[in-house]
Amino acid sequence: MKGNIHSIETFGAVDGPGIRYVIFTQGCLLRCQYCHNADTWEIGRGREISVDEIMDDLLDYLPFLQASKGGITVSGGEPLLQVPFLIELFKKCKEQGIHTTLDSSGGCFIEAKSFLEKVDELMEYTDLVLLDLKHIDNEKHQQLTGRPNRAPLAFAKYLDEKRIPVWVRHVLVPTINDDTPSLERLASFIQSLRNVEKVEVLPYHRMGIYKWEALGLSYPLTGVETPTEDQVARAERILGVEWYEVNGSTRV
Repeated sequence: MKGNIHSIETFGAVDGPGIRYVIFTQGCLLRCQYCHNADTWEIGRGREISVDEIMDDLLDYLPFLQASKGGITVSGGEPLLQVPFLIELFKKCKEQGIHTTLDSSGGCFIEAKSFLEKVDELMEYTDLVLLDLKHIDNEKHQQLTGRPNRAPLAFAKYLDEKRIPVWVRHVLVPTINDDTPSLERLASFIQSLRNVEKVEVLPYHRMGIYKWEALGLSYPLTGVETPTEDQVARAERILGVEWYEVNGSTRV
């Protein structure tokens, strides 16, 4: 079994607990206006790497992962476009006692029996999902990502039903998704889920613009500034970040 891989980061520190071995898969259906990995969009590209190759490399870092209570995180792109690959990879990781994390927007999630059966199997080997919720308003989500938010919200509800531990992540983009009504609606949705352990507000940044330029793409958020500390703190208050730090892990 091989996956289409964009890149691998061996000492990740922001994509789940502890030190992470982070795999960035190739391919995504969304076209987020602030994406800092636009070079991962095209499906079927990237380097084909087998599960065995990844495991051979991963095991070299196992002492560091174990000492930090870390593990492996598969991000993207969108990992759910390669579910069979993820199943085999996470299954082998669990055989080695490695903590597994899936980083997904749920943008390709569909409630079709054939897909759900595969995702059900994947969840048997998944310890944590980092769920990126980009905008609670459907129309604005479509403007921001090119697709409606039905799939991400359905994926969130699916994970809740399965009681898979989730860390919700929200990239805060001034003038795009930082208004009070949108944040309050998002907070209400998150509070309806019983499996959320943590909520993170990730400040929008402009570090990926050079990739858009290299790909010959016009960056759509030119002129949008990164949020101030006060703007981030306000969003954190509305979304209940501090509350989840204290109470989140007791809700699963």
